[in-house]
Amino acid sequence: MIRPLLFEHIQTARHSLKNTRMRTLLTVIGVAIGVASITTILSLSSGITSIISRQVDSLGGNIAVIRPSTTESSNLLQTLSPQSYVASTITEDDFIDIEALDDVQAAAPIMIVNSSIKANNTTAKDSTLVASTPSLESIAGLPIRDGQFIDSVTNRDTAVLGSQLSVDLFGTEQSIGRKFSARGQTFTVIGVLKRINNPINFNNVDFDHAAIISLESGKSFHQGIAQIQQINIQAESTAKLPEMMRSVEQSLQKNHLGEHDFTILSGQDIARPSSRLFHAVTIVMTTIAAVSLVVGGIGIMNIMLVGVAERTREIGLRKAVGASNRNIVWQFMTEALIISIIGGILGYFGGYLLAFAISTLLPFDPAVSWEILAISLGTSLGVGVIFGIYPALRAAKKDPIESLRFYR
Repeated sequence: MIRPLLFEHIQTARHSLKNTRMRTLLTVIGVAIGVASITTILSLSSGITSIISRQVDSLGGNIAVIRPSTTESSNLLQTLSPQSYVASTITEDDFIDIEALDDVQAAAPIMIVNSSIKANNTTAKDSTLVASTPSLESIAGLPIRDGQFIDSVTNRDTAVLGSQLSVDLFGTEQSIGRKFSARGQTFTVIGVLKRINNPINFNNVDFDHAAIISLESGKSFHQGIAQIQQINIQAESTAKLPEMMRSVEQSLQKNHLGEHDFTILSGQDIARPSSRLFHAVTIVMTTIAAVSLVVGGIGIMNIMLVGVAERTREIGLRKAVGASNRNIVWQFMTEALIISIIGGILGYFGGYLLAFAISTLLPFDPAVSWEILAISLGTSLGVGVIFGIYPALRAAKKDPIESLRFYR
């Protein structure tokens, strides 16, 4: 009995929506825009996460990172708070103690030095000066094209260049022995990295455009103090990673006098973008998508209420021949759900078309997963239910006698 009624509701809804093609089309577009916005946001953010996850896995999955942290807050204004500009809570003493732990196979700090890089009256654009230790080569998986990586015996005024930075400065990737300057200090190139084409990574450094110098050289730009933004640590194996992280946390807690002003991340946690600006932009975009869905939902409610008003006599006739309030509710809910499902499907595919179009300007592709499909279609169905229930209940409450007196 239920199945024939369902088919009847679908046929009736199809006929009703067909008679109001333009209103239905506009309502479907409203829902599709909201769903497309959500799909685009989720696919692009998941794309960033997946690309970093693959990097971590390709390095053996036995890597963790230590980053400074502040008190967590959901307040968007915190993105502009003074805490955003204070010195890093990670110190060189932390690095030395961590490197000495038995559970740590290797450790490498990352110190970003704010400086332009110049050579032959040419200033490299979008370049990064990174101070670190020799272990960065193995932990970050940096391939050497020519020369060697920085080590304990090379002069402190030596550097390793990314392939694109070498081209930008000297017009060639073969720049061994050439010199460049940063903040008035001269460095000699002893190595050039292979082209990586991976600007998004868990180190937050585009190594193709980076110059890597020793930590001692980096400290000279900050009065002998190491401003460390991140420490990469490596365990002997994936199985020993949790034990290593516990040892590292105990060491840091001791150094920081119990203050938990640091974060230790591994696995999928490393892949989650840590930038507050990224989170703020995502929240704003999600809010815009939510507003679009509300507008689409209001469109569903509007077309349903108009339909209820126009079909008052039809409702009276249905009730007069035995239709229950439940039948009337399901009849109109079916129409709302059809609109939301069509809008959800169009929005899902439209969102991916937009995401792939945007990705042509970005260094990563959007992620495709069943979770995004479930969220997109589930959201559209939720909109259909929430905004369709009131018109359906209003139709069910109509008095059959009064409805039969209604003439169009």
